Amino acid sequence: MKPLLFRNLTAILPDCLVDEAWVLCEKGKIVSVSKKRPKMAREFEVIDGSGGYLAPGFIDMHVHGGDGADFMDGTSEAVRVACRAHARHGTTTIFPTTTTGSPEQIHAMLDAVKTVKSEKCLMNGARIEGVHLYGPFFAEDKVGCHSVSGRRQPVAAEYRAYFESGLVRIATCAAELPGAIEFYHEAKKRRCLITCGHSNASWPEMVAAFKAGMRHVDHFWCAMSNVASVRSRLGVPMRGSMLEFVLGTADMSTEVIADGCHLAPELLDFAFRLKGPRKLCLVTDANRALDLPPGNYRFGAVADGSWFESDGRVGWSQGRTSLASSIVGMDHMMRQMKRDTSATLPEVVRMASLTPAELTGIAKRTGSLEAGKNADVVLLSRKLEVRSVFIGGVELQT
Repeated sequence: MKPLLFRNLTAILPDCLVDEAWVLCEKGKIVSVSKKRPKMAREFEVIDGSGGYLAPGFIDMHVHGGDGADFMDGTSEAVRVACRAHARHGTTTIFPTTTTGSPEQIHAMLDAVKTVKSEKCLMNGARIEGVHLYGPFFAEDKVGCHSVSGRRQPVAAEYRAYFESGLVRIATCAAELPGAIEFYHEAKKRRCLITCGHSNASWPEMVAAFKAGMRHVDHFWCAMSNVASVRSRLGVPMRGSMLEFVLGTADMSTEVIADGCHLAPELLDFAFRLKGPRKLCLVTDANRALDLPPGNYRFGAVADGSWFESDGRVGWSQGRTSLASSIVGMDHMMRQMKRDTSATLPEVVRMASLTPAELTGIAKRTGSLEAGKNADVVLLSRKLEVRSVFIGGVELQT
């Protein structure tokens, strides 16, 4: 494979833009990012950026599917289809995410992910770094669009079996559930990013979770507690909720779905201004309707997942009483975040790449345009639209 030399572009680094940059990639790695053309000892391929941008490949740590496939379908082909779909939108590293479902369905998903991950085939799309064990340990009143019948309390024998797969790198559990603290302790032993989601937890319950290792909250403002919901559950006096705990605790990180439908511009900018680009990341939370026409689809396993409706902009639960996940890729999230907030372009791209890499412990090999890291890069137009995606220095063929 010839070395790649990217030219005529602006490189997006974590803290700045480098105009007229030269970016050299060889043997699947980034070799250099410079204002000067590097000296080349052998034949190489020049990639003309046409005046656009070069960004690190995006990292999605909360994503359910795309292009008709859901990871919970439990087949290797479904995993490949979803990974390729998100790679087209600039995601080069992905954490397939479970929903609620039976233990058998979750194990089938883990097995399918393990198969595709072991193939180490760049043409399968986004690299799989691990699984986000998201469902089934949700609070009963915060299940959202997920199948209600598939949620349950955490039981050690069940979740230990998932951890034994060696695939789980992100682990979610509602903090108020009986057994949640034990779940967090087990996840900490496995060196997972420990998160609280689909929860109606109070501040004291979040404190207990934090002491047990929880450091992240899934999709801020979505399926999470607030002062009013905690009061409905626990009565008076009013108590702090997940929202106040995350904003008031410097070591807590969170994520936003910046699709233009889940959160208004003021909420996106509020989250950015209070948490900053090192503790806030972008996720798609995308479902199988990504890149498909409006219609009715299954959320979760195709056999018995809950039904939702895509209107071409976002997913809706049946009856349109609440939103049901996004249907757009990380490139859309990035553009929306840039348009709707005070974040600079390097900060926006950081939230889609280096920040999730740092949170999940993979920043030494991916997440930014730095020498020695994987040559997982995205060529963008000046309008931040994806032009080309390279994984390990190999251009993705769509």
